[in-house]
Amino acid sequence: MEWGTTTLAFYGLGAAAVATSLVTLRRRLELSKAKHGTLGGHANLARRLALLVPFYDYDERRFFCSDDPPEAIAAGRRAGFMRLADLYKARFAETIKRTAEVTEGISDLQFTERYRVPFQYSRMVRRHLPFPAFVQSSAGVMLTDLDGNQFYDLTGSYGVNVLGNDFYKQAIARAVDRAGELGPVLGPYHPIIAENVSRLKEISGLDEVSFHMSGTEAVMQAVRLARYHTRRSHLVRFCGAYHGWWGDVQPGIGNPLPARETYTLKEMSDDSLRVLRTRRDIACVLVNPLQALHPNAQAPSDSSLLDGARGAHFDKEAYADWLKRLRAVCTEQNIVLIFDEVFVGFRLAMGGAQEYFGVRADLVTYGKTLGGGLPVGALCGRKDLMKRFRDDRPADICFARGTFNSHPYVMAAMNEFLRYLETPPAHELYRDAEQTWNARTRHLNQRLREEALPVEVANLGSIWTVCYLRPSRYNWMLQYYLRAEGLALSWIGTGRLIFSLNYTDADFQAVADRFVAAARAMEQDGWWWHPPAATNKSIKRRILKEMIAHRLSPKGDDTAPR
Repeated sequence: MEWGTTTLAFYGLGAAAVATSLVTLRRRLELSKAKHGTLGGHANLARRLALLVPFYDYDERRFFCSDDPPEAIAAGRRAGFMRLADLYKARFAETIKRTAEVTEGISDLQFTERYRVPFQYSRMVRRHLPFPAFVQSSAGVMLTDLDGNQFYDLTGSYGVNVLGNDFYKQAIARAVDRAGELGPVLGPYHPIIAENVSRLKEISGLDEVSFHMSGTEAVMQAVRLARYHTRRSHLVRFCGAYHGWWGDVQPGIGNPLPARETYTLKEMSDDSLRVLRTRRDIACVLVNPLQALHPNAQAPSDSSLLDGARGAHFDKEAYADWLKRLRAVCTEQNIVLIFDEVFVGFRLAMGGAQEYFGVRADLVTYGKTLGGGLPVGALCGRKDLMKRFRDDRPADICFARGTFNSHPYVMAAMNEFLRYLETPPAHELYRDAEQTWNARTRHLNQRLREEALPVEVANLGSIWTVCYLRPSRYNWMLQYYLRAEGLALSWIGTGRLIFSLNYTDADFQAVADRFVAAARAMEQDGWWWHPPAATNKSIKRRILKEMIAHRLSPKGDDTAPR
């Protein structure tokens, strides 16, 4: 009898182990299903594959005919490229010279210069079309370089420039006057911080505020607080979304170490909601509302533009519905919902994405434009989530400090920005912004269609992405034609054009004229020719074959198997 009881006990333990294994397996399968099918959804695999990609580049002959065009097309491309090179050398001589003098000493510049275009073409482009890195001044919507050339500013200062450069220059000047008596005294607060906190609480609809030195730091603190209060380990980010460069939110290529407590899931997916409902280790969910323009896709950059597959489309109603369903699941499962509005905050609406989409978050991060032109990060949140200590456990704290948090000049510049938001001109500017920029997008696309140019733009308010309608290996060349027409872009090229809201109709018309002229010149020079049977998939297959050939034969030439 005793032997039978022991046997039954073992059988019971075995059954329990099998049941536990089945539950674990089911959860693993659910997690796998919730990941996006591209490499962007599988960070560890992406990192491993990145190590296998060999370097190779095209010589001057192959540069112009990597898609095997007729000789006349290759000759036209070469002629157009050399005309651009001559124009750059003549028009941007001093700016290019100064850029070359400092490049060796600025690691950031070395990186951006190398990754403006796909690596196979980079050496040739850098030799003949060096990108001028300096600007001398700004006025209105224009930038002026060291040679006196003027450009329409489509860089947006990476999101900072919402209201126009003139506004921020004035805000900084007034901030220096207002905080100048205190100077850079750090630790104690300038009294102006009290007004900033009050205004941010009203704008965010949340209870408390902490200040940081950058948007990246604000997001780091939001995640840390979520983990602290939920006592859970993992964060959820969505495929393609950018939340700064720190490890846990950049789990794939670019991070030397794997992010082991990060789930990268599909956005706008019931599979992802199922994971949120069933796992008990998720502390928080991060949402970057900019992804509404291109869900589950990486931030678009010309450095990876090897075909015409880049796509973007903004459906406000669909994305708002997704956020509402996400909000409901997070509330149900006690998961902290974080809106990362470092980029879009104060661009989509005065109340940011919360107001624009009609969804409230538990924690919201701001940055960029909030500093009135100076560096800043801010975290707003519910009172219970912002607390950094436990009353009943005095040694159990959530530490976060920074030397330059709440710098007096930054607080004063922020105050200039926040005060402006309450003025009638600001309300007028925001009232019609969405309709204005949607109409401008439609106008430019109509002009491009009328001239049968294979390009269009998609927008989220005043943020644009350029999409290409032909499977060309040379779409990235457009950024250089745009520069020649007097349009200034950031280092990611045509992936993101960022307008300030002070663009008048006349300003925009000038930009549209130049954009069309650049596209027309690129078409005439033959860059958009493509083989009749070419598709985006066939281009990718061909490039993959090139990479495999060079991987297997390091001395292989650039005429690798097709």
